[in-house]
Amino acid sequence: MVIEFGLLIVGAYLIGSIPAAYLAAKLAGGIDIRHRGDANVGATNLLRLTSVWVALPVIFFDIAKGLIIVLVAWLVGLGIVQQVTVGIVAIIGHNWPVFLRFHGGRGALTTLGVAFILPLVNNSWPWGILVFLLIAGVGIFIIHNLPLGLGAGIAALPLVSLGVGEPLSLTLGFLAMFLLLVIRRLAAPRTSVTASVSRGQLMVNRLLFDRDIRDREAWIHHASREASLTQRKKS
Repeated sequence: MVIEFGLLIVGAYLIGSIPAAYLAAKLAGGIDIRHRGDANVGATNLLRLTSVWVALPVIFFDIAKGLIIVLVAWLVGLGIVQQVTVGIVAIIGHNWPVFLRFHGGRGALTTLGVAFILPLVNNSWPWGILVFLLIAGVGIFIIHNLPLGLGAGIAALPLVSLGVGEPLSLTLGFLAMFLLLVIRRLAAPRTSVTASVSRGQLMVNRLLFDRDIRDREAWIHHASREASLTQRKKS
């Protein structure tokens, strides 16, 4: 089992690293998604820059990255701790992909895939996912704030898991997934606008809204301009 686990760890990272949003943007219109929109290599930015028909396959693929690798771990007989570990590695691969010099997305969709399949293959119901989808839906359709909805939904996963009495290893795994999201948001590269925002407000903005300033449209304009300038300097 040690060999299988090691191979799945490597495979989980490499599969997680496949930058579907980047590739789809390139194929759809020759767009480098890292230098357009909010410069995030994810389905949301892809949808903004292209169309729902381009983004939908990427959404399914990013969910499948986490779901399938955990399912494979279960099928080869690995225990819940190993399954959780493999799922987390897939999320890390998505967030810090080797194929894009470790500049990836936020991992919400891959987390969704991992969090959905883990309870099912371990004789439980995915209650956390139901709460996740409910909170994310409120964020999208009622308060019109996707990053806040996704962040709150992922934060709810370990709480729901603990509340319904799922195995501790599963609850700790969900907590680790939430911490990965926090780290990814807080560790985003600093921009020229950062200097105009206090450290405390910057942390709040990044944690809740996944951007340095609260104004969404102003941030998208700024991030796109900043990414373009960075690209020109490298050329």
